[in-house]
Amino acid sequence: MTPLEEFSQRGLKAGCLPSQIKNFLLAGIVLQDRQLAASAAARWCDRADGPTAVGYGGARGGGKSHWLLAQMGADDCQRMPGLKCLLLRKVGKANLEHLDDLRKRLFGRLRHEFSAHRGTLTFANGSRIIAGHYQCPKDLDAYLGLEFDLVGVEEASQLTLQKFQDISTCCRTSKPNWRPRIYSTTNPGGVGHAWYRAQFVAPMQDGRESETRFISARVGDNQFNNPEYRKILEGLTGWQKKAWYFGDWNIAAGQYFTTFRREVHVVEDFDDRRAVEWFASMDYGWTHLSVFLLGCRDGDGNIFIVAEHAERKWLPDRHAAAVKAMLARHGLTVERLRRFVAGADVFSRQSDGSTVAAQYARLGITLRTANMERVGGWAEILQRLGDVEAGVVPRLYIHRRCARLIECLPSLQHDPNRPEDVLKVDADDEGVGGDDAADALRYLVATKSRTVTVRKLSGL
Repeated sequence: MTPLEEFSQRGLKAGCLPSQIKNFLLAGIVLQDRQLAASAAARWCDRADGPTAVGYGGARGGGKSHWLLAQMGADDCQRMPGLKCLLLRKVGKANLEHLDDLRKRLFGRLRHEFSAHRGTLTFANGSRIIAGHYQCPKDLDAYLGLEFDLVGVEEASQLTLQKFQDISTCCRTSKPNWRPRIYSTTNPGGVGHAWYRAQFVAPMQDGRESETRFISARVGDNQFNNPEYRKILEGLTGWQKKAWYFGDWNIAAGQYFTTFRREVHVVEDFDDRRAVEWFASMDYGWTHLSVFLLGCRDGDGNIFIVAEHAERKWLPDRHAAAVKAMLARHGLTVERLRRFVAGADVFSRQSDGSTVAAQYARLGITLRTANMERVGGWAEILQRLGDVEAGVVPRLYIHRRCARLIECLPSLQHDPNRPEDVLKVDADDEGVGGDDAADALRYLVATKSRTVTVRKLSGL
């Protein structure tokens, strides 16, 4: 088998279309396996029921930038005349140099013109790639209102969710035979780590991808990495090694719960008969989420969080019905709980003299004030998470159905002004992100059940 035949076979195995493989071969581009998988996902965007965004991220040195320009220029731009593409990178000057270097390597067999002054690469059929930047978040405002058939974003986790959503509004088309899409590449970490993980990585891990597809990048994917570069990555320590060498999305710079491991702490199943004590917690919100967690302790002292309910802009009667249904699924009633705790804000009197706690009491849910001490509460969670790498066995586990809590914990950061505390983070206007689920866990874990002491008096 010739090298070109071998490449064709690998491309077909990855899910690429024959026409796509032909485009790469005409350009003289031979992609590696993970890059071919990302290109296959890019073609799925053509389908009416397919994704609208493809993410390719993880370890450094995985060949992500090479793939992004190859897919945009050698496949998409060649098969669709007049395609207008935007390629965004954090630093403008670096983006132009990067684009110039890559296009010389990738497009030597494709007729094209490159204007460094305008930052535009134009192909013979009129398709073009326009280089843009977002060194400052406001730089993206220059593109708002414009129309791009395809948007490519490098270092996407360096953007806030709001800015990524803003630029997404530019991804639209008037071409009848083209479906607009966004390609993004990135490494773990950065200001956008949490939302990128939630929108791209978690759906892939949970097998629930619909509007997105995510391809994991590993340093070993790229056979063209020089050995010295790999040694540099191997020599890193802490979160940088886990993020940039292993491509671990559970790790971020400044991460608080560094010992959280999805493969260790998230369980697929739990037998309710193991529970010797049941308890629940609530973190109240209106614009933000109201989060309810149901947990239990087994005979060995382990805590399992087995269910969650999280919604915003719901009135207490609606929440109460949902919580009671959640309990019923485990054969429980409110009365069977050893404790049901909530943050102090639900006991604060409102302008009419009432409290949120009183509203829930009328609905059959009696709440008790949680332990509100933040540092001690987070320390309790850390202790229960254990440290599998150091041989410390965990005593806290979370069922996979508790999606908000699982996404929240690894995204929390140290407060730079009080390192022992977690940095307070609010959800966005759509309810994405925030630390509400973690607060509910802190209330549940840090608040102990009351014990009743009976004193036996002599003579009675």
